[in-house]
Amino acid sequence: MNEFDQFVKHKLKDKHYCRYTDDFVIVSDNHEYLEKILPKIELFLGNELKLKLHPGKISIRKSSQGIDFLGYVVLPYYRVVRTKTKNRIFKKLKKKVHDFKIGEISEKTLFQSLNSYLGVLSHANAYKLQNELKNNFWFWLNE
Repeated sequence: MNEFDQFVKHKLKDKHYCRYTDDFVIVSDNHEYLEKILPKIELFLGNELKLKLHPGKISIRKSSQGIDFLGYVVLPYYRVVRTKTKNRIFKKLKKKVHDFKIGEISEKTLFQSLNSYLGVLSHANAYKLQNELKNNFWFWLNE
């Protein structure tokens, strides 16, 4: 994907571009500009990298609506955890507690999982959510 990074930077000359593995975002306040570069991106990806954009994952929207990216919804002045991501974290941690209680995983592994999920939440405005996760964790552990 380095070739794609270089294409966006040098050919499209876009400064508001972010990519993580195969997910990327280009931010602009000009809707027409985004519509104009989309075919260029599709052409480059198809011809140079033999890749296609997933039609269901292309979205041109106002930044005030939030950008759904990597498990977060990024808004102009803050970032929140996507609801689906939040639900997955709670479900998986509850399963880890169960696995610990029946002896399938160690206490160390259990607490590594908790800290990992808290790390995910630390990248968002999620103070209340972090506390809710910790409270549920202790409840599940002691029920």
